[in-house]
Amino acid sequence: MKNYILFGPPGSGKGTQSKNLVEKYGFLHISTGDLLRNEIENNSLLGIEAKSLIEKGELVPDNIVINMIDTLVQKNLQCKGFLFDGFPRTIEQCKSLDNLLAQKGLSIQIVLSLEVGEEELINRLVERGKYSGRVDDKRETIELRLKEYHKKTALVGSYYKLINKFVSVKGVGTIEEIFTNICKVIDNA
Repeated sequence: MKNYILFGPPGSGKGTQSKNLVEKYGFLHISTGDLLRNEIENNSLLGIEAKSLIEKGELVPDNIVINMIDTLVQKNLQCKGFLFDGFPRTIEQCKSLDNLLAQKGLSIQIVLSLEVGEEELINRLVERGKYSGRVDDKRETIELRLKEYHKKTALVGSYYKLINKFVSVKGVGTIEEIFTNICKVIDNA
């Protein structure tokens, strides 16, 4: 079983490319964003708490996210591999994910980092907000999320670079061009 992390700032195309990768390789897509949005839609206690944090541009606490992921991984150990999208977001989450997977005899093969400039990210997120109905679509919130990303999440790349599991992929171009570049990395791994 090969497991990958699709990494990049909000708006870099992780969700779009994840769908393509799942279709081609049969990975189980684990998007913490989707898991949290599902909780928000269901108006669960977790969803109410998460919505409040997300609207302020803050991250949901690690223990909540890790527990959701552990449950999902445990239920799907027979799959072809996991594709993590939007997780991990902190060094602590990297360590927790690595430990969680190691306990199951698994590991991350490669972190695929989608590289996109800041203004392009903001434009993509504002545009997405026009039709998505997501709670984080205001420019001010987007800028806060990107600041939070650079402050905490960008360090994830450094963590995986140290253990030679990090590959940068140009995240600008057509969806097909970006997908082809990602597949080249996976196919040559």
